[in-house]
Amino acid sequence: MKPRAIAIVVLSVLAFGGPAAQAQSAPAANPLDVIPDKMPFDVPYGVPISLDRAQAVIAAAVAEAAKHNWKMNVAVVDSAGNLVAFARMDGAQLASAAISEHKARTAVTFRRETKAFETNVQNGLVYQLSLDGVIASRGGIPLVEDGKMIGAIGASGGAGSQDEVCAKAGAATINK
Repeated sequence: MKPRAIAIVVLSVLAFGGPAAQAQSAPAANPLDVIPDKMPFDVPYGVPISLDRAQAVIAAAVAEAAKHNWKMNVAVVDSAGNLVAFARMDGAQLASAAISEHKARTAVTFRRETKAFETNVQNGLVYQLSLDGVIASRGGIPLVEDGKMIGAIGASGGAGSQDEVCAKAGAATINK
């Protein structure tokens, strides 16, 4: 065979694959191409949480943090994502004040726990980091009463798992 003919055969095999390429299995379906029957996270927004109730949510989260000697920042936003109440425990990390509010706002805006974004990013769905207002870190939990979103809690200051424990303790005062 002439060198030019050999080069064409080699390039054809590389470009189009030989028998080995044809034996490979088809790629798995892209989860983004699956069309759900129902709207996911379709929780309607309700009347905004009151200050008294927001403070009770924070008190429960702070009590949980204090049991473990964790220093937390805890924020509660209403159903429109506006800050209603905030607490910074003595010695809590300064950066976590804004992070706790961001977690709460993300949870209410996207109507899901922020852990969902963390899990999705860990599973390769990094496009979610390009969405405005997303924080992919656990510790943000919607507050749902009578099937309606009245606000959300965000906790920050420790490891994500610690933030989540405190946020869940606060959310438990509403989410039953």
